[in-house]
Amino acid sequence: QVRLVESGGGLVQAGDSLKLSCATSESIFSDFAMGWFRQAPGKEREFVAGITRRGDNTYYAGSVKGRFTVSRDVTNYTQYLQMNSLRYEDTAVYFCAAGQWPLPNLFWGQGTQVTVSS
Repeated sequence: QVRLVESGGGLVQAGDSLKLSCATSESIFSDFAMGWFRQAPGKEREFVAGITRRGDNTYYAGSVKGRFTVSRDVTNYTQYLQMNSLRYEDTAVYFCAAGQWPLPNLFWGQGTQVTVSS
């Protein structure tokens, strides 16, 4: 059973920072690229950031580039999303995902809510 468990969401003010975590199994972490997607109310799910299986390459949606950083830690099989300079429009449910590079969308977590007040 594939498990991707997100944590770290919450309510913050515009300009604040937040760090999301996604814990998974060794097999998922070792075999797949990982990434983050988000879905705002009334909108389709969209790609946010991705990182290769080895962690040697990353890429970002234009709307978050320069503000968000994706990383992964092999010691605890966890992926992170550091979000800085948060904006109201970043408000969404954020999903951790794993799959094939460059769009890792085969397996999904349950999502964590991020709300940014203006």
